[in-house]
Amino acid sequence: MITDDMRMIVEQAMLSFVATVCPDGSPNLSPKGSLRVYDDDHLIFMDIASPNTMRNLAADPRIEVNTIDVFRRRGYRFKGTATIVPPGEPSYEELNAWLLSINGPGYPANQAVLIRVERALPILSPAYTFGGADEAELTKAWIARYDAVRGAGR
Repeated sequence: MITDDMRMIVEQAMLSFVATVCPDGSPNLSPKGSLRVYDDDHLIFMDIASPNTMRNLAADPRIEVNTIDVFRRRGYRFKGTATIVPPGEPSYEELNAWLLSINGPGYPANQAVLIRVERALPILSPAYTFGGADEAELTKAWIARYDAVRGAGR
């Protein structure tokens, strides 16, 4: 289900957004910097500071994850079912070790969320679908745009 391209986008995007369903039926959207591909059928992220997401998943395990590489202007929408994983479980410990390796000791990690991906669809900028954009050129242009904005604020 999870292709090499999907793995690359998840790894390089560095920020994804998770949607869950609130008790009143409204959506809850939460950014996740810890999202990783766990295996060919699962994504995983850590509950670092997500009480609403975790409460929603405990009541309704349906979840959607959007991951976009902002420079490539494309990504994926993953739909699936979440399982809450406590400390001590192998998937939790693997993700926690990765988090500690990049953030240092003492980084909070309450529990992990393992997502069984049931459907994965591409997300493409209209530059691809209507403009016939070349990914390498589009990436170069968007990196330049980000650099210009960040340079203007210095």
